[in-house]
Amino acid sequence: MSSATTTVPPRAVAPPGRLRAALRRPAARKLLLLGAVTAVLAPFAAARWGSGAWPDALTVDLAGPLGRANDWIIDNRDGHWLFLYFFGHISNAIITAVRGVYLVLLALGWAGVTAGASLLAWRLAGVRAAVTALASFAVCGLLGMWVPTMRTLALMIVAVAASVAVGALLGLAAGLSDRTFRALRPVLDTMQALPAFAYLLPVVLVFGIGVAPAVLATVVYAAPPMARLTAMGLRGTDQGVLEAVDSLGATGRQRLLTARLPLARRELLLGVNQSIMMALSMAVIASVIGADGLGDRVYQALSTVDVGSALAAGIPIVLLAIVLDRTTAGHRSVGNRSAGRNGWAQSHPRTRTRTLTTWAVTAAAVVALGRLVGANSWPDGWTVAIAGPVNEAKDWMVDHLYSGIPGIGGTADWAAHYTGWVLDPLRDGLQGLPWWGALMIVAALAWLIGTWRTTVTAVLSLAAIGVLGRWNLAMDTLSQVLAAVVVTLVLGFAVAVVAARSPRVDRLLRPVLDVFQTMPQFVYLIPVVALFGIGRAPAAAAAIVYALPAVVRIVSQGLRQADPAALESARSLGATGGQQLRQVQFPLARAELLLAVNQAVVLVLSVVIIGGLVGGGALGYEVVFGLAQGDLATGLMAGTAIACLGLMLDRVTQPTKPKEG
Repeated sequence: MSSATTTVPPRAVAPPGRLRAALRRPAARKLLLLGAVTAVLAPFAAARWGSGAWPDALTVDLAGPLGRANDWIIDNRDGHWLFLYFFGHISNAIITAVRGVYLVLLALGWAGVTAGASLLAWRLAGVRAAVTALASFAVCGLLGMWVPTMRTLALMIVAVAASVAVGALLGLAAGLSDRTFRALRPVLDTMQALPAFAYLLPVVLVFGIGVAPAVLATVVYAAPPMARLTAMGLRGTDQGVLEAVDSLGATGRQRLLTARLPLARRELLLGVNQSIMMALSMAVIASVIGADGLGDRVYQALSTVDVGSALAAGIPIVLLAIVLDRTTAGHRSVGNRSAGRNGWAQSHPRTRTRTLTTWAVTAAAVVALGRLVGANSWPDGWTVAIAGPVNEAKDWMVDHLYSGIPGIGGTADWAAHYTGWVLDPLRDGLQGLPWWGALMIVAALAWLIGTWRTTVTAVLSLAAIGVLGRWNLAMDTLSQVLAAVVVTLVLGFAVAVVAARSPRVDRLLRPVLDVFQTMPQFVYLIPVVALFGIGRAPAAAAAIVYALPAVVRIVSQGLRQADPAALESARSLGATGGQQLRQVQFPLARAELLLAVNQAVVLVLSVVIIGGLVGGGALGYEVVFGLAQGDLATGLMAGTAIACLGLMLDRVTQPTKPKEG
């Protein structure tokens, strides 16, 4: 009798559940650990410190020491050897340099400056840049702003030369030494996160009011990009090239001059370009401390809400920025030369000599012609007054937009609703949040997308604000920044998606974004004050307009650079346009999206601080008050709090990658 044997198949291993699969992700494990830590620490913190703002027992009063330092500087500024023989010589050298450059520009005359700028732009960037330079300087003269433009240009030339020199030396040291790089990195991060307005007070106390503190503040603000990009270029040199140079017996100096610096040429030129743009922005802001030129015209117009005069001075600022940007754009210069379009590097020495001689003769002929037809300055009969018509248009817009539009209200109503429905509740919520709860939230955000170093930096930066006694003011500023950033990101992402999908829209937007991105922050305050009045709303509106171009550019570039093979694969599976955007393009452009968020935060913060001039309040008002009253304690502590707030936001939105941490 045969018995049938039943074989039991081996039991299949059940696939892990969704919870188990989710816990395998590092972010999920971090969330679980954060939840456990919060559950343990939150009850203890609530029982120990309660639920209020930063306690007074944990603050440090620096008003006394800073006040005594302020008094000592004021008492000894005219007699102490440090000011007479050190700071005094620096100030005199700066004033002499700016005056010398200004006299040279006046001696060249309007024709010589225009011709020289056009020839230089043609030599460095091609025919289009030359035409742009020619038209831009002509418009500056037509608007009656030739002399202020020359004063701003003279200050810019001196400030940029010093910024590039200082930044290049710092970048050289950081690029060649790991220890110097690690020491300079937090300093450069802090300087980059600190808004431009906060640089003014220390230099004013030491150097007083005038051109010298304006140039020094500009150098401090514009040197970090040059230093950072120089160090990046030197540290990113191809190791294979360096090994080949070493094998030929080159010394350290020869290796630097023949290999590292030439290979870092792109970064060096980009650093010069970025320093120029930041220097122009700071040179306009420095008009608050006595820098003459176009910035002073804008500042005077801001005090009287004279939109016409502000626009007449603002247009040359934008044109000057566009000319400098087009002429010194590092990537274009490198691209043109590498492609051999002009053949300058490969041409014969005699050809180069003849070309230089032709340029010199042409410039000299234009200068002589300008002297024959009139004065050195732009002729008065060749100007066009636009202030009157612009003010009339502004009055019409205010009459029809400010007071009310049927059905949707006016700009005054929008400003009131934005303040009452968004800014006030957000400010009250942040100020009512327990200080230890705010620290935990910042720690959680920083650790989720960063490393423990990022987390420590962000938490310590926020805690330093409380130690300085500026907690509630910082929460007010933070509420304005967060609200404006959300609006900026919503608008920026929407416009960027359209621009990434439509080449025609991208071409139409490019000149508009160029103009808005090169316009200094100061200029944005004029129209928004006319339309929205005084308060926190105009500061937020100016911040949104200022940060929007950077967000649109970064996001649209990231979306356009998505892998075509991945998009084609998604289309073959029947994915719609929205599904391709959400499931393919956005994930592949994650780095660019995070960078857009980071840049939006940094740019919005810089304008919100300047909004203290138009009623923005909070930390921006304290900086303005300290600058106006010469109060080192108030201004410096507010400026330090702003730097800490900016550093915290920078670390939370764009921390160091874990593999680099």
